[in-house]
Amino acid sequence: MSQTTAWIYLLLAGVCEIGWPLGFKISQQAEYRVSGIVAAVASMGLSGWLLWMAQREIPIGTAYAVWTGIGGAGTFLIGVMFFGDAATLWRFLGVAMIVGGVVTLKLAH
Repeated sequence: MSQTTAWIYLLLAGVCEIGWPLGFKISQQAEYRVSGIVAAVASMGLSGWLLWMAQREIPIGTAYAVWTGIGGAGTFLIGVMFFGDAATLWRFLGVAMIVGGVVTLKLAH
């Protein structure tokens, strides 16, 4: 597998990492309880498999930080855009620092 393919797997893993907290949030509504939990579990499995694939070429520390960074920042943005989570300057600054750390890890790779 090439480095490019590994990074694509890792980016997809990060996007899937957003799916499980979103599924759990959706499952808080009684009418979506089962479908939300099923979506969360499926997202966890796919995210983990993609991370496993990416780690064939990308060091574990870098892969894990990027994976959780995408998941954390993406989940934050979903919360702000669709669930009314607070959108303060300090919260956005915190997410910007997470993204900055992930970018630094990629550049230093």
